[in-house]
Amino acid sequence: MNKTIELNKNIVFGGNNPFVLLAGPCVIENEDLVLSTAEKLKEITTKLNIPFVFKSSYDKANRSSIHSFRGPGLEKGLEILAKVKEQFDVPVVSDIHDQYQAEAAGEVLDIIQIPAFLCRQTDLLVAAAKTNKIVNVKKGQFLAPQDMKNVITKLEEAGNDKILLTERGSTFGYNNLVVDMRSLVMLRELGALVVFDATHSVQIPGGNGTTTGGKREFVPYLSRAAAAVGIDSLFMETHPDPDNAKSDGPNMVKLDNLEEVLKPIIEIDAMVKNL
Repeated sequence: MNKTIELNKNIVFGGNNPFVLLAGPCVIENEDLVLSTAEKLKEITTKLNIPFVFKSSYDKANRSSIHSFRGPGLEKGLEILAKVKEQFDVPVVSDIHDQYQAEAAGEVLDIIQIPAFLCRQTDLLVAAAKTNKIVNVKKGQFLAPQDMKNVITKLEEAGNDKILLTERGSTFGYNNLVVDMRSLVMLRELGALVVFDATHSVQIPGGNGTTTGGKREFVPYLSRAAAAVGIDSLFMETHPDPDNAKSDGPNMVKLDNLEEVLKPIIEIDAMVKNL
């Protein structure tokens, strides 16, 4: 499939272009951490010549426990993400959880993301579509790849065909996910561009009781496998100190290790696309 989606003159999803990296800390813990991480990511991706979009969530509305850290909220979170755009000249992506957030988010974000648990919420999809931004929808852990066709239809009928679909693993028994690499092919056959979420795919949902567990050691292997199948974008959360992160620490890649994790993925991507 030769479909492409242009974010800007330097970042084009799809076609025969290199994968676009969507990366950053799971949640906005504070402004200093976000800005320092964005600076380091810009340095790494510039060195490796990877198209890059910064990702961090202003609100984690689907945490395991009501006592879990959620982030600074919509207004403050968007303010911090706007600083990332301004200071480092990189586009930004974050997720919305309610339709009322779409308009404000669309004024700052370059990509609107729909969380996996909300991927069937019609009003949320329509609100995201109406921002006219690229919309990245994470495939629900409870859905077969072909079920995402209805998601595409909702977005297109709301007037937006700039659609990314993200594979992030499927529920496999209790507290476990498995990635069926066939899903990447099946999602592409629906007519959307395909993202692989390397870090949420190694989650163990609710595996630590009041928090989600994860196996970050498998991130490099799954990422390389996905690149071999063919992807338009790679989603990978990263943090300077994952073991002390406030959300999804067990599955995030340590920032100091990210460059070495990415290098073989870049090589595989180039080989598959004859770059």
